[in-house]
Amino acid sequence: MQNTTVMIVDDHGIVRTGLRLLFERIPGIQVTGEATDGREAVTMAKQLRPDVVIMDVGMPLLNGLEATAQIVKENPMAGVIMLSMHADESYVLKALDAGAKGYLIKDKADDDIEEAVRVVTSGKPYFSPAITQTLLEDYVQVMRQRNMRDSCELLTEREREVLQLLAEGKSNKEAAAVLKLSPYTVETHRTNLMHKLGLHNTAEIVLYAVRKGIIRM
Repeated sequence: MQNTTVMIVDDHGIVRTGLRLLFERIPGIQVTGEATDGREAVTMAKQLRPDVVIMDVGMPLLNGLEATAQIVKENPMAGVIMLSMHADESYVLKALDAGAKGYLIKDKADDDIEEAVRVVTSGKPYFSPAITQTLLEDYVQVMRQRNMRDSCELLTEREREVLQLLAEGKSNKEAAAVLKLSPYTVETHRTNLMHKLGLHNTAEIVLYAVRKGIIRM
C-alpha cells in the first residue's frame, strides 16, 4: 500500500520536529517536506504535491489561510489540516472557506492528528473533538433562542441525502452519480436546502452537518 505523504508547515522548528517525530512512528505516513512560511509552503506544495498538508494558521510572509487557498487552487486533492489555537466558529469557517479539510486545536493535536490524516485522506472532513463540542454547544444555544426543535425537519429526504454528500466533500457531479440524479437536480436540492437552513456556502454546510451529527468526525 502506498504511503500517505504529508507536508508540515509551521514557523516554529520545535513544532515541525515534534510533528515529524510523531509521524515517523505511524506506519503508512511519510513526511516529504517542511516549510517555514506560507510562501515557501505554496512553492513546495506545487513541487511535492503531498496528500496532506499540516498548516499553521499564523504563518509569516503569507498567512496559513491564504497559503491554503493557493495550495488547494493548484491541487484540489490536497487535504489541508489547519493547526490553530482558536476554537471559535469564525476561525473554522475561514479555514473551510480557504479550502481546508480539517481543523485541529494545537494543544490537542498530538491526540488527534493521526486520525485526522486518515480521515482527510479518505476525502472526509475532520475536526478536533473540542471543536465539534464547541460547535454543538453554540448550535444548541441558538436553537433554544429561536425556540426550534430540529431544523432538519425542514428538509425533504432527498435534500438530507444531498446535504450529507456535500458535507462529506463530494461535488454536485459526484453526488449526482451516487443518487442517480442529474447534476442540475442536485444543484436545485442544494439551493433549496441552503435557503431553508439559512446557509450561504459549502463551509456552512459542513459546519451544520457537524453540529447535527450528520457526518462523523
